[in-house]
Amino acid sequence: MPGREPLEQELREIARRYARRQTASGDAPGLDRYSLLRPEVWQMLQERQRELLCLLGGDASRADITAGSQDLVMQCTVFSSILDDALQQRLAEAMWSWLKPGGAVLWYDFIVDNPRNRDVRGVPVGRVRQLFPQGVFRWRRVTLAPPLAPPLARAVCRLHPAAYTWFNCLPLLRSHRLALITKPA
Repeated sequence: MPGREPLEQELREIARRYARRQTASGDAPGLDRYSLLRPEVWQMLQERQRELLCLLGGDASRADITAGSQDLVMQCTVFSSILDDALQQRLAEAMWSWLKPGGAVLWYDFIVDNPRNRDVRGVPVGRVRQLFPQGVFRWRRVTLAPPLAPPLARAVCRLHPAAYTWFNCLPLLRSHRLALITKPA
């Protein structure tokens, strides 16, 4: 592919610039300047989330987004918070309409109900397929947070951070699905 080498070179340069920035930042060792453990980072993240809600007006299904204009639409734990099937369907249809052919929905959400939290419900694979019937699906089960033992990830990480990886090897302990739902071209 012509022109690929300059692109690859730029990608290597970006990686070098970020590495240089990290070593020159004076940050505490092991604490990345963008870590969510830093108060200024999570404050900025929450600010963006609040402002985005204001821009969207709270109901993303009515957002003024041109049909077929987006390459990627992302949702993270939104559908598990919508308990009304009709609203879920309306939002899914809006998201699908925003996508260009060949575009995709990046999906991350609970797949099982949480008996300790009646304000959310899991969105199983069958329901996601109903919401996006024309989609081509690639997905993985992720996130160590089984509903009957919510503090499990915290508990195992207290033992040792690497324990998360070991416990997460058990698919039944993974409570979320990360998916790429592609709109056929």
